[in-house]
Amino acid sequence: MTVFDDPSTSLSPQEAASRALADAWQASWSRLIGLLIGQYARPDLAEDAVSDAFEAAARHWPVDGVPTNTGAWLLTAARRRVLDRLRSEAVHRRKEPLMVVDDEMRAAAAAVVDPGAHVADEQLRLIFACCHPAIAPDDRVALTLRFVVGLTTTEIARLLLVQETAMAARLTRAKKRLASSGIPFATPPAARLDERLDVVATVVYLAFTSGYHPGAGNVALRVDLGDEAIRLLRVLDSLLPDRPVVRALLALLLLQHSRRDTRLAPDGTLILLPDQDRSRWHRAEIAEGVALLESLPLSARADDAAPDADADADADAIDPSTAAVVTRLAEEYRLQALIAAEHATAATAEDTRWDVIAGLYLQLERLTGSPVVRLARAVAVAEASGPSAGLLLLDGLDELLPRHHRVPAVRAELLVRVGNPTAAATAYREALTLVTNPTERTHLQSRLSALTAPPRP
Repeated sequence: MTVFDDPSTSLSPQEAASRALADAWQASWSRLIGLLIGQYARPDLAEDAVSDAFEAAARHWPVDGVPTNTGAWLLTAARRRVLDRLRSEAVHRRKEPLMVVDDEMRAAAAAVVDPGAHVADEQLRLIFACCHPAIAPDDRVALTLRFVVGLTTTEIARLLLVQETAMAARLTRAKKRLASSGIPFATPPAARLDERLDVVATVVYLAFTSGYHPGAGNVALRVDLGDEAIRLLRVLDSLLPDRPVVRALLALLLLQHSRRDTRLAPDGTLILLPDQDRSRWHRAEIAEGVALLESLPLSARADDAAPDADADADADAIDPSTAAVVTRLAEEYRLQALIAAEHATAATAEDTRWDVIAGLYLQLERLTGSPVVRLARAVAVAEASGPSAGLLLLDGLDELLPRHHRVPAVRAELLVRVGNPTAAATAYREALTLVTNPTERTHLQSRLSALTAPPRP
């Protein structure tokens, strides 16, 4: 049964189909991938088949109408394509009659189904399957962002700060390894879930982050990705309770997501943190995030060090009975959550304790060595100690983050504050050559226009 266009609406068949396709992509992409992988244990075929199904929908729905159940339509189309490929492969290998091949395919499919009964959530099963330890860590993350979140190669490359060509090669390598190596693409036994927990947490965090740092499309924010990431963490926390990395990450995401309704103006322009309406922040989520931080075990908390404390001391405080990477990741998320909590609990922008935030960023930079953290620390130091101090911390970041538009954007803001509008305008123009999202581009253009506009008479 199909739903044809209602003449009372203003949507054309093409517009209705386009909207339905976009909704189906968000709602069904990863579920379809997971179902096909679970049934056929061929992630390479699953992705291709789902992509083909969406292409078929783009051709048929504007003409035939949007199906009542778009997910079922897409699943049927994708299954047909998987079976066509399996039939073709089997015939090529054995050159036996199609009926025999079909029987073999059905038997094989029945044998590889991954029930994963101890992980009830489909999305979470797929994430755990993608994070097999035999796959290189970077490949696991990229593969999961592709299969589970449905990000494009360009979006994943931007999120992970690598070249698009390198990311395309990474994804191709990971899928070929899965197809040729016999790695069981399945949910690990319950006793082995912890072995993949750090990578699973990383993927969930990046999925959340991708919603707030979209690529070249017209959508400025993907609140649905934030909602889904938090939902997955709650499921994960119930499946593996009291894991510091899960609790710390859940605290961080709740605190960051609590501001979702105030990040954009009605016209779609960005609203910076100091200008957001704090009365519209979700206070229950802030309270839950703070409570989670306070509940973390001492081994994952460590006493907050002074801003100039040695990061190695924090590492020495880690419980050696747990995997170092997991514990370090928990501490990384905890420090980020503490920073988010400082922002979320300040009554006004003027009440923000920037000196505390700068000290937390210093700990985080020493723990991770991340140039992105250095960039954020430069902003905090500028607020706490003045723009000149922040500018000093930007030295060398252009080489470390050559495609990151926020490096010149931050430099521009600080140059304005130190009274150098000419250099600031140059930095804004550089940022505009790097930014890909239209909403962020509009914001940067408005800042540049305000800086270079002739004075009013």
